Amino acid sequence: MTARGHIREVGSYEVRVVCGAEASTGFLLAGLDVIEVAGEEEGALRLGVLMEQSKVGVVLMEDYLYEGLGEDLIRDLGRRVLPMVVPFPGPGRKGGLTGPEEYIVEMLRQAIGYRVRLR
Repeated sequence: MTARGHIREVGSYEVRVVCGAEASTGFLLAGLDVIEVAGEEEGALRLGVLMEQSKVGVVLMEDYLYEGLGEDLIRDLGRRVLPMVVPFPGPGRKGGLTGPEEYIVEMLRQAIGYRVRLR
């Protein structure tokens, strides 16, 4: 990855972060382009704008915002090649997806269309 201002690029694609104010500081310190949102509705709107930008390849999205997108949009994201939307756990959040296994199970569910059980 190479830095260009506050945007990191993967190949010729940009990485963006959509999160609440509590999670933004670390990403800003890492030099990533952060879009702070106040809630799930604003997160979905900002993601919609990012989905239309051809240079955006990866969107890191705080998990509670990702979960608030709704099943239809999450299913649509799973069918798209770019941008790849990756949920991450925010600071101090309770509930939602827990542990690496849950993230893997959720990504597999999106990719193949049904929930699998890991042993």
